[in-house]
Amino acid sequence: MPSKEEYFDKMAEMVLEMEDEEIVDVCKEYLAEGYDPEEAIFNGLIKGMNEAGKLFEEEEYYISDILICSDAMYNGINVLKEEIDTTNEDTLATCVIGVVQGDTHDIGKNLVKLMLETAGFKMIDLGKDVPVEKFVDEAVANDAQFIMMSTLMTTTMENMKKVIDLLNERGIRDQFKVMIGGGPVSASFAKDIGADAYSENATEAVKVAKDLLNK
Repeated sequence: MPSKEEYFDKMAEMVLEMEDEEIVDVCKEYLAEGYDPEEAIFNGLIKGMNEAGKLFEEEEYYISDILICSDAMYNGINVLKEEIDTTNEDTLATCVIGVVQGDTHDIGKNLVKLMLETAGFKMIDLGKDVPVEKFVDEAVANDAQFIMMSTLMTTTMENMKKVIDLLNERGIRDQFKVMIGGGPVSASFAKDIGADAYSENATEAVKVAKDLLNK
């Protein structure tokens, strides 16, 4: 019988190799062995998608490849989520999330959204190329606790600061935890613009968000 770690590696590989049909059977086998479905989403499927995202950033994968990788990931998730206990409907926090204005790269944002949803956060997805004002307006309208922003472009990083500046202008900065992420973004940049936290990847984003909630 394969260990669950072996299953994780297989699922990650299948996402990376775009095996969007075969992955369904592997996920069913995993469940038949009695293993935890949520662990497989975090440690298998999303791990593979993170690797695919890196290849895309390095221009080894094209957008067409990423779309098939995404199909594989979601096909696996659709199998596994049927066995996840959803009886606990308590929401940890509400978050608005989006890619800042001027950027349309949303693979990382989508992974963070998925991870946080699985962890119990309510995610309000604003999409990509999101205007500065919309982050603030939607956070207020949805009574959110978090504003989460991403970008893969150095030319649009300044728009993260503009969101925080607008929160300060309106006198509501302390109502929200602001998290940022993306390829060119760093912890030092987050500190410089007055964000509450930076996360390097989707897996870390869950831990960072939970840590901020407990402060």
